[in-house]
Amino acid sequence: MSQHHEVIVLGAGVSGIYQIKRLVDLGLDAIVLEADEDLGGTWYRNRYPGCRFDSESYTYGYSFSRELLDEWHWKERFSSQPENLRYLRFVVDKFDLRRHMRFEARVEAMLWDEDEHVWHLRVANGDTYTARFVVSGVGVLSTPTLPHYEGMDDFEGDAFHTYWWPKEPVPLEGRRVGVMGTGATGIQVIAEIADQVEELFVFQRRPNWSTPLNNSPISEEEMVDIRSRYDEIFADCASTHAGFLHLPESRRFWDVTPEERKAHWDALYATPGFAIMAANFPEIFYDEAANREMSEYIAGRIRERVKDPATAEKLIPKDHGFATQRLPLETHYYEAYNRDNVHLVDLSETPVERFTRKGIRTTEREYELDLCVLATGFDAITGAWDRMDVRGAGGLTLREKWGDGPSTYFGLMTHGFPNLLMVAGPQSVSGSTNFPRAIEGGVDWVTRFLEHVVKSGSTRFEARAEAEKEWGEEVVRVQEQMLMRRSRGWFTGYNANVEGHGEGTIRYLAYWGGAPRYTERVTREADEGYPGVEFA
Repeated sequence: MSQHHEVIVLGAGVSGIYQIKRLVDLGLDAIVLEADEDLGGTWYRNRYPGCRFDSESYTYGYSFSRELLDEWHWKERFSSQPENLRYLRFVVDKFDLRRHMRFEARVEAMLWDEDEHVWHLRVANGDTYTARFVVSGVGVLSTPTLPHYEGMDDFEGDAFHTYWWPKEPVPLEGRRVGVMGTGATGIQVIAEIADQVEELFVFQRRPNWSTPLNNSPISEEEMVDIRSRYDEIFADCASTHAGFLHLPESRRFWDVTPEERKAHWDALYATPGFAIMAANFPEIFYDEAANREMSEYIAGRIRERVKDPATAEKLIPKDHGFATQRLPLETHYYEAYNRDNVHLVDLSETPVERFTRKGIRTTEREYELDLCVLATGFDAITGAWDRMDVRGAGGLTLREKWGDGPSTYFGLMTHGFPNLLMVAGPQSVSGSTNFPRAIEGGVDWVTRFLEHVVKSGSTRFEARAEAEKEWGEEVVRVQEQMLMRRSRGWFTGYNANVEGHGEGTIRYLAYWGGAPRYTERVTREADEGYPGVEFA
C-alpha cells in the first residue's frame, strides 16, 4: 500500500535539506526521498581528491538561521568536501531533519493522477508513495557521464568516474594513474594527486581556461569578523549578477588603457575565488575584442607557469574565449605539468582508439595504467530528470517535452506537469550563479507559493503555457547576447557523451540575466498573486 504525504521532496542535498526545514516549519506533512544512503548530495557523492568549494565558504552556507551562523566556524576560505559534508550533517542534526528523510529511495517513476490530483511515485526498492505536491531538489550535476570507447570493460585495473569515487582509501603511491578530462573536476584531481603517484597521464580532450583559487585558512579572529558582517555579506551576494561577493569593474573596458587593464587583471589574478570573472570588466562577456584581449592575458599567465612551451600551448584553449564556459579554479594545477612524472596526452592529436586489458591505446601508443579516473563530466541540469520516467497530464513524459531542450516557468514549474515544483530547475539561476544563494531563494519562493496554495484550498496548479513561452523567450534573448552562446560547455547543453547533446546542439539550460533581475521577476510574480499559474 502506498504511503501518502502532502509534500514529497526529491533529494537530500543542499536544496532538499533547506526545503524540508521550511516545510516542517509550516507544519506540512512532508518527507524527503534520497537516492543515496545518506544526505549531502554533491558533498556526499563527490569525495575525490581535491574536491572543494570554489565559492567562498561563508557565502555557501545557509543564511536562514542566525544561531547556525554563530555556531559554525569555516576552517578554509574554500572548504573541502569532508568538511562540507560535516557541515550539512551538522545542520540536519541541529534541526532534527533526518527523521523526515528516507534514504536509498531512488525515484524511478512519477505518474500524475488527474482524477485525484496527486502524484504516484515508484522507488527503486519497490516502495510506492503518493503526494499532493512534489518539490524537486535533484542536483544540477548529479548524473555522471562516461565516454564511449571500445573495450572499456576490458581494462583490468581500477576504473571509475570521479562521482563514484570509493569511500575506502584509493591507493595512489607507486601507481600509474590516468585521468581523462580537464574540466573543473579533472583539474582538482590532477593538481591534488600529481605528487602522490608514480606516473600520471592526463588524457585531455579539450583544454579549459583555469585561474588560481587562492585558498587560505580562516583564523578564529577572521571568523569572528565574518560573523559580525554576515548581513552585509549576504546582501552583497544578493546584489551581484552572479551571487558572489565580487562587484563588477565600474570602468568601461575601452575607457582605460591596456596598461590599466593589465594592472586590474594582475590584482584579480591574485584575488581569491571568482574575482577574475565576477569583478572583471563586463565587456569580456559580450564584446569579442575585449574577450580576446582578456583571453590572451590568461594565456600569458599559463605560459609563465608551464616550463615547456609546447605543453603550455596545448593547455591553452583555442575553441572558446575566457569565461565563456564554466571556469574551473585551481591550486598549482599548471605547475603539475612541470613534474617529470606528469605527462599530457593531447587527444586532439592522438585520439583514443580503445581501452585494453592494460590501459588505454591511442593512435600513437598504449599507456599502461593501474588506475583510470574518468573526470568526464555530467549530463547537466536535465540529466537527473531524464533518468526518471515522469508522466504528467495526458501521459506526456517530461523526457519527450524536453527532448529538444527544457521549457519552464522561471525554472520553478513546467506546463503539463501539475503540482510539480523545482528548486533548482532548468532555466533558473541555479546553474548560472553562486548555487546556495540561488537555491535558498528558490526554496523561499516555493515555500511561499505552497503556503498560498494550501491556504486557498487549491488541489491543482499548473504553469500557463503562454507564461512559460514568454519566460523561454527571455532566457534565449539573454543568452544570445553573450559570447558563451557559441561555447561547447554544459552551460549551453553540450556534452559529447550524451546522445543528442553534441556538436551543433544548443540547449537553453540556465538564465543568464543575473540573480537580481531573476529575483525581481519571481518576487513580482508572487506579489501579484501568481498570474502565470492556473489554479483549480
